[in-house]
Amino acid sequence: MSSWKKQLASQIPADWGKEIDIFETQIELRKIGKLDEKIFAETRLRRGVYGQRYDNGQRHDGVQTQKLSYPSGLLKGPETVWDAPGMLRIKIPFGGVTPDQLDVLAEVAEEYSNGILHVTTRQDFQYHYIHIEDTPDIMRRLAAVGITTREACGNSVRNLTACPKAGVCSGEDFDVTPYARALTDFLLGHPDCQDFGRKVKIAFSGCRGEACGLVMMHDMGALAVKKTRRGRDIHGFALYVGGGLGTVPYQAKLFDAFLPPEELLPIAQSIARVFGRLGEKKNRAQARLKFLVAKLGIEEFRRLVWEERQVLPEDDRWTSYLEQLPAYGEKPLKPPSTLSGEKILPEGFAEWQRSNVKAQKQPGYAIVTVALPLGDLSSDQTRKLADVVRLYVGDSIRTTVEQNFVLRWVSEADLPDLYADLLEIGLADTGANTIVDVTACPGTDTCKLGISASRGLAEELRTRLAAKSYEMDEAVRNLRIKVSGCFNSCGQHHVADIGFFGNSRTLNGYKVPHFQVILGGQWAENAGAFGMTIGAVPSKRIPEVVDRITDHFVHSREQGENFCDFIARIGKKELRSLIENLMKNAPSFEENPDFYRDWGDPREFTMLDRGIGECAGEVISASQFDLADAEREVFEAQLELEKKNYAQADELAYRSMVGASRALIKQQYHDVPERAEIIVEEFTLRFLDTELFYDKYARGKFARYLLQRHQQGPVHADADSVHQLIDQAQLFIDAAHACYARCAVE
Repeated sequence: MSSWKKQLASQIPADWGKEIDIFETQIELRKIGKLDEKIFAETRLRRGVYGQRYDNGQRHDGVQTQKLSYPSGLLKGPETVWDAPGMLRIKIPFGGVTPDQLDVLAEVAEEYSNGILHVTTRQDFQYHYIHIEDTPDIMRRLAAVGITTREACGNSVRNLTACPKAGVCSGEDFDVTPYARALTDFLLGHPDCQDFGRKVKIAFSGCRGEACGLVMMHDMGALAVKKTRRGRDIHGFALYVGGGLGTVPYQAKLFDAFLPPEELLPIAQSIARVFGRLGEKKNRAQARLKFLVAKLGIEEFRRLVWEERQVLPEDDRWTSYLEQLPAYGEKPLKPPSTLSGEKILPEGFAEWQRSNVKAQKQPGYAIVTVALPLGDLSSDQTRKLADVVRLYVGDSIRTTVEQNFVLRWVSEADLPDLYADLLEIGLADTGANTIVDVTACPGTDTCKLGISASRGLAEELRTRLAAKSYEMDEAVRNLRIKVSGCFNSCGQHHVADIGFFGNSRTLNGYKVPHFQVILGGQWAENAGAFGMTIGAVPSKRIPEVVDRITDHFVHSREQGENFCDFIARIGKKELRSLIENLMKNAPSFEENPDFYRDWGDPREFTMLDRGIGECAGEVISASQFDLADAEREVFEAQLELEKKNYAQADELAYRSMVGASRALIKQQYHDVPERAEIIVEEFTLRFLDTELFYDKYARGKFARYLLQRHQQGPVHADADSVHQLIDQAQLFIDAAHACYARCAVE
């Protein structure tokens, strides 16, 4: 029995303590070979214990793969070495955290991790470089202050997010916090949430027009709605289902325009039961709730959920929390005040106030954003921030999906002193919620799926943009940039004004890190629209992409025109022409070897020897010609979509996938006919059945996009369906590039 188990026994909720004890036993069973590695892998995921880059026991040094020596030889999952450092994700429902919790989080980061807390795009915290055998004690220390890691990962209901300004925002219909808390507690460990094929993400928002909770990109999103009946305010929720980002984004569909609060928990339970029963289980690429809603249609899905609702056993928890609502409410630590115009202000305060301070709906109080570059802060900063919070606002602090902190109920007269205290601990960066405040996933720093260095790029962009932020045009200043290291959207690139996701291309015989450029996503209106890709650009040229696009926006926009409308008006064809020369004409390796490295990484990006790439040079040239033609067709599909020519856009997207398939087949069967039926048949035989097209982690996911469109015919003639097909086609082409590079070497 560990010392922390004894020491904290009286402070840990009994059910949480038992769960941690069980997990500790499962660790021991795995160590002696009594628990299958695949079963243990899912077990630890449901406890928030995640894998991390290089945990397969090898790392490429830029020339060849080197073995990493670990002593035990045991695995904690498929190709995941027991002794290799991992990641631990910590659930922070709706981002609400207290100073006492911050103290413990800081201690744990310092003692078990690398002394860094990372705030995620889902208001969680993550620790990296954690050892599996330390996790039970970490969980106990967190549980003693009311924090759990349960179901932070795995096929479960993930951390429930909500607007960090809930309760203090002037635009909200009402404070969603108590409802978010009630649903979190109800679904945590619920039996009806244990048989999903994939994860479920839920969000709450208090108003429709702002970004807030981003309900439109979630499996389930609850938007506060207030009605007046007989002179009384009645609260309810516009409930949306079936949204999601991932490789191909889906806009959530309206399930109920006004769901009463007493139905919120039972309907969520009913949705979970329908998803658990009818959701895909074998093909993980089609296992999210969004695919089930799309397959059934919203009307049939709604019917099934309400049918399920009628047979649910009654549960007192559905409504018991409603009795406590009248007593709910945050209490400010200090009385309201105004900032005196006579007070001498610290240097830098005015710019910080401009970007990081917003008026609260309660007069005399302000909302302050503490900007965290890359979402990171040290243990020492965390402890000192906890003291600052205690001094100025008590417990009123939350994390945000933009990887920052928000302090609420700051008495306005305290703002200069608060700024000075934050400055002293290195947490007074300006530019919060502006183009400088770039969001990024961990990418190749620690994520096993990362392709390009999202954090390295984000840091470079932040540095460059911050240097010129003082003279920046206001329209550019308010844009959002979001970066993902791969196609999986952890950086939420689809909903950014300017988004990037990592991929690669082969240039001059070398693998080169690239980012797909995505324009026109809508962060406002709860992620009201998704952007579209316009082309893949080498990573080291992305800062120039940002400069060209923002400069063009400043000089070509109409009076009062926002970026999203600007993109829609001028069209992606014109925007692509701005960056097209950046996509081509790569310098030779001898001229500029840095071009062939990723941001912050001294190694060559390629995982292959240079000679191998050059040996396949002629074949690569022929293949890239055909693949470039496929990319052209998918881009033309985007243009047709803009014109609302849905049938033409559908056909072009389909042809682009067929063309990319034919480019691969020609390596083995040069005279393959151009008929789609034969191409798909040959592609299946030569590349899918043989697993040549398989990605190590995504498997045959992208190939299924082609097969599905080929078998089912044209998609529905509406913008959403065609948009999704075009995204699928782009991902298929990216996979074809990767497949060709592998085959060329072999």
